[in-house]
Amino acid sequence: MTPMIGLLVVEPSDIIRQGLRTILGHEEGFNLLSSLHDAADLVNRVIRMQPDLLLINPTVVDSRQLAELRQARPSMALVALVYQYLEPQKLTHFHSVLDIREREGAIAQQLRDSMLSGNAVAEPTPDYELTDRESEVLVLVAKGLSSKEIADQLHLSVHTVNTHRKNLTRKTGIRSVAGLAVYAMLHNLY
Repeated sequence: MTPMIGLLVVEPSDIIRQGLRTILGHEEGFNLLSSLHDAADLVNRVIRMQPDLLLINPTVVDSRQLAELRQARPSMALVALVYQYLEPQKLTHFHSVLDIREREGAIAQQLRDSMLSGNAVAEPTPDYELTDRESEVLVLVAKGLSSKEIADQLHLSVHTVNTHRKNLTRKTGIRSVAGLAVYAMLHNLY
């Protein structure tokens, strides 16, 4: 049996909160602890509810609150829920980014991938060099493909793709998809 992922959603839009509740209610392995419309008293709520994953609209929280959340629950994965342009610097505080326009089946998989990516602060490996395969995976991650989609396109297993993603995070120190997209553009990978 798959372990349950305790999920807390913080999003001001009723439509989006209810849509996520409906989508994830059909998915095995998720326990939707609550859905909140704002970040008021969020640190105390996180301490009380003990979620494994916090899916939050980055516009409702500041970097100080994010630091407090990390300190209060270091094992919790932080996922940014976005549907508008945000400065890449704002997204570096998150383990991953979920675009609200993602297909229904890919939402749960991306949240599971976020749990796999770990939640320790990544320190870049000095003097690293990406392999050709890591560069391929990086470009596809930057384009917004899920691990499953990348695996299908490159004829790899999802496990292998997740390993490449972990290596990218370890080597670059970048945890968010948005950050990896900026990295790929700055290094002329696509």
